[in-house]
Amino acid sequence: MNLLNYGWDPAMMPDNAVGIPARITAVSRDLFEFVCEQGSGLARLKTAEYTVGGETFPTTGDFVLLDRQPAGESRILKTLPRKTYFSRLDPSSSGHGEQAVAANFDTVFIMQSLNSNFNLHRLERYLTLAWQSGAVPVVVLTKADLVKDDTEQLRAAEKIAVGAEVLAVSSRTGQGMSSLEKYLQPRRTVVFLGSSGVGKSSLVNALAGEAVMNTGEIREEDGRGRHTTTHRQLLMMPSGVMVIDTPGMRELGMWDVTEGIGRSFADVEQYFGRCRFSDCRHQSEPGCAVRAAIERGELSEERWESYCRLKNEARYSDDKAGYLREKQQWHKNIAQINRSRRKNGKQEKW
Repeated sequence: MNLLNYGWDPAMMPDNAVGIPARITAVSRDLFEFVCEQGSGLARLKTAEYTVGGETFPTTGDFVLLDRQPAGESRILKTLPRKTYFSRLDPSSSGHGEQAVAANFDTVFIMQSLNSNFNLHRLERYLTLAWQSGAVPVVVLTKADLVKDDTEQLRAAEKIAVGAEVLAVSSRTGQGMSSLEKYLQPRRTVVFLGSSGVGKSSLVNALAGEAVMNTGEIREEDGRGRHTTTHRQLLMMPSGVMVIDTPGMRELGMWDVTEGIGRSFADVEQYFGRCRFSDCRHQSEPGCAVRAAIERGELSEERWESYCRLKNEARYSDDKAGYLREKQQWHKNIAQINRSRRKNGKQEKW
């Protein structure tokens, strides 16, 4: 097996490295599937390196060094540096932990279907995390055969997908599939992200030319599908491109998205620095460039609120204690102002 076909670059090999290079193709709890020059197999983490030595826990798509055991489970010794990385707030961590999703990919296909799944606010979240990963996001609107006219949805997606291409496709009829070809090149890796039922597995099957992934039916009452993908898995397509299929995500919490927000909301942040006051909060201050853009119709109030909501959520994730302290101080300041105004016979409404 040629690991070069799986995206391996010999320059990634560290000096004085111990072990052989491999790529993680799937993760199931503490068991890892891998491919290497000698073939494929299963491995577990070497405890000393990961629980004591502080090694980064690998995820699907990672390149690692391992002690290969042909007759049994191999041992993963080291996770090699990543070129791209997608993560989210771990929904099982009560807001305290990060969940790795995929690593070392070139393109992110953010997938929504052109039925009741289409949701611009969800798309904004995916775009923010995708830009943060370091890869190029592409918005893929699936099930184009189910709608007579997708013009309105395409325009709405293009308006918020600043810097990303938006494509409409149908895995069933082949509509628009040729537009994906430039991203599906040999030795490249594409990660599929989207909610359950948007057609990720169907697109994988269409690219493979056969049923390599199970697909589920869509419930008529809400347009949602079953979780047909149960874990993240890297698959080699006949064309030589690799696809990382991921389970549908009901929750997509922000985790370290400082750069991603700036790229995803470039249309919003372009007004920053144009305000009369350098410490403008973009609320009711005179000379606020953001409020002026909203009044002129250049920036929608809804888009601004989405930015503020994700920015606050990201700040909360980065520094929960600091965020709560700041919020508490803000409430104290308002209380003090109201007390002062009551003494002067005035009452300010907030």
